[in-house]
Amino acid sequence: MGDVCFSTQLIDGDGLFNVSGLDNFMKEVKLGECGLSYAVVSIMGPQSSGKSTLLNHLFGTNFREMDAFKGRSQTTKGIWLAKAQNIEPCTIVMDLEGTDGRERGEDDTAFEKQSALFALAVSDIVLINMWCHDIGREQAANKPLLKTVFQVMMRLFSPRKTTLLFVIRDKSKTPLENLEPILREDIQKIWDAVPKPHAHKETPLSEFFNVEVVALSSYEEKEELFKEQVSQLRDRFQHSIAPGGLAGDRRGVVPASGFSFSSQQFWKVIKENKDLDLPAHKVMVATVRCEEIGNEKVASFTADEEWQQFEEAVQHDYVPGFRKKVSSLLDRCLSEYDMEAIYFDEGVRTSKRQQLESKLLQLVNPAYQSLLGHLRTRTLEAFKESFDKALTNEGFAVAARDCTQAFLEKFDKGSEDATIQQVKWGPSKVKDKLKRDIEAHVASVRAAKLSELCAKYEAQLTKALAEPVEALLDSASEDTWPAIRKLLQRETKAAVSGLESALSAFELDEATEKELLTKLENHGRSVVESKAKEEAGRVLIRMKDRFSTLFSHDADSMPRVWTGKEDIKAITKTARSASMKLLATLAAIRLDEDGDNIESTLSLALVDTARPGTTDRSIQSFDPLASSSWERVPEEKTLISPVQCKSLWRQFKAETEYTVTQAIAAQEANKRNNNWLPPPWALAAMAILGFNEFMTLLKNPLYLLVIFVVFLVGKAIWVQLDIATEFQNGFLPALLTLSTKFVPTIMNILKRLADEGQTPAAPERQREMELQPTNGSSHSNVTSAGSSSVTRTEDAPEYSSPVTK
Repeated sequence: MGDVCFSTQLIDGDGLFNVSGLDNFMKEVKLGECGLSYAVVSIMGPQSSGKSTLLNHLFGTNFREMDAFKGRSQTTKGIWLAKAQNIEPCTIVMDLEGTDGRERGEDDTAFEKQSALFALAVSDIVLINMWCHDIGREQAANKPLLKTVFQVMMRLFSPRKTTLLFVIRDKSKTPLENLEPILREDIQKIWDAVPKPHAHKETPLSEFFNVEVVALSSYEEKEELFKEQVSQLRDRFQHSIAPGGLAGDRRGVVPASGFSFSSQQFWKVIKENKDLDLPAHKVMVATVRCEEIGNEKVASFTADEEWQQFEEAVQHDYVPGFRKKVSSLLDRCLSEYDMEAIYFDEGVRTSKRQQLESKLLQLVNPAYQSLLGHLRTRTLEAFKESFDKALTNEGFAVAARDCTQAFLEKFDKGSEDATIQQVKWGPSKVKDKLKRDIEAHVASVRAAKLSELCAKYEAQLTKALAEPVEALLDSASEDTWPAIRKLLQRETKAAVSGLESALSAFELDEATEKELLTKLENHGRSVVESKAKEEAGRVLIRMKDRFSTLFSHDADSMPRVWTGKEDIKAITKTARSASMKLLATLAAIRLDEDGDNIESTLSLALVDTARPGTTDRSIQSFDPLASSSWERVPEEKTLISPVQCKSLWRQFKAETEYTVTQAIAAQEANKRNNNWLPPPWALAAMAILGFNEFMTLLKNPLYLLVIFVVFLVGKAIWVQLDIATEFQNGFLPALLTLSTKFVPTIMNILKRLADEGQTPAAPERQREMELQPTNGSSHSNVTSAGSSSVTRTEDAPEYSSPVTK
């Protein structure tokens, strides 16, 4: 074999198909790139009939030729394959082993039929090499060969319309015009004699074959003429598959890229001695080859460096230009498939293209979903940021609606950039998830804002109610609960109005808005109820404070001085009645205008104890407080039950009894201190019995002087000691006080008299002025001390009367 022509043995003498050799051959001659623009030419004929020689001269091949000097023997074994030189389109030439060879022996017929069937299945043009002198002979060598061709042709369910080119070798002087009709007649007879399937009983030969006849001179005797005739024949093989060419009306052509697989399958079926179904074989070849092409394109797409980089980038973040980039890669991959599979069966090609597209889209889909996921995340984060800013300038509902619409549109634009042209993938699921995420965030922010807003108005309402309600409950009058109701209604209305105005920005449904407003109203009531329960918990302290305030202070809120003229019993009853009203006020919650008789019941049972016809309360047959609930007061509104009121009143009376006792004792002591002069009868007795002494004083004026001096000294001591004031505090305290002050006062008087005696005489006016401050100061101190003593006694929480001591 020379370097200008590449050839290989396709099937060896033992019938083994050379797969690797055929694949190398196709790569060498680039057959796979030809599509349908190629032709296959094969040659049949008796052994040593010059087939290889004819092919080498006709197509420029280098098949092995017989050496005439070594005798006539088998030269070509099996089937050889080569590419024709300088012929368009690409023409593949097959040299078949000669028939009727002695080397095969009895197996000649089997291999002859197999190779003939293979040639008819894959070839567009079959050259039948025959000797000129065999034409017209009944038992010539061409008859078995033609019978073989026609018999195996019947095993093809759908013939390819093969061109049979009869090459008459060593043409004699008989013109071709005379030889051709004889040959055609012989061919027709053989066709008519060959058994046919029922479907082709009447089928003419022209339906299966195009019969052409050409004659060549002897190569050995007329070599130059032979070469010239071969050159002319060669021209007929140029563009042989074009309309009007030798194989212009061929059918069932396998694309060049599937030639290797198709040939293998043909030979496999032939070796298994099965009938050939060319349409099914064509579909099978197309299926296998299109699938192989598709797998190659999938592998090529997966290995594409540009796609790998893009896929990796998409896994980490949103990548713009996804649609354009991926669509371009897919288009390129599908276009390459279309170019390589264009000549295969259209149905198979289309089906496999859809499978290829499906596989490619399966590869792309994770990246697409990842891209949409990143887009959703970015859109959601941007929405949250924008929504927070919008809330500072717009109402909640408007901000939520505008931001939601804007960012859903933004997502739509981003998803359009991600949508691939080759498929109608919709981002609806991801968009729905984005909607749910946005709605969840809006709902979360709405809940937080509503909670904050409600808490704000609840705090305002609490502040507006807590202290005023406490003050009103502390006053505990008949108008306390009406005033609380009025206050609650006014403040609740104001708070509800404010909250309702604030809620308008949220555009809530009527039920939700009503629920929030009702909750605020209930909060106001709960504040009042809570404060009422709190005050009821310390009602005893409040009652004692009220009793102490009213009992120890007069109508002008001045501290009482128990001089003996006050009606302690009436004052006590008034103070206790006021404390009872406080107890009645705190006994139940009266936020609804439902009448009750709590105050009258308590007044009757605790304060107005004297009933007509009853002198002893212990023998009363009915106790109105012997109950655990109030009449016409629900249990949930009861703060202090009747039984508890009775217990509290008993404790209250016990703890205030001492204050009343101290007041009575102080009043009695005050009365005794104001009666320090002797009674009138004693004065009358003193006047009668002391008449003689009185007359003695009148008779001796010196006694009067002594008495006057004693009077002045006594008066000075009286003033200095402030005896009158001291005795107002009680007899025994006065004696104790005066006993401690008597000696210092005498010493002070004596010292001042001594000082007066040592100083020069001064005008009487000056002396009086000097004495005035001293006397006034002394008197003031005494008075102050006395007043202080009295005040301390009256203001003291516990008073100890002299009688008690």
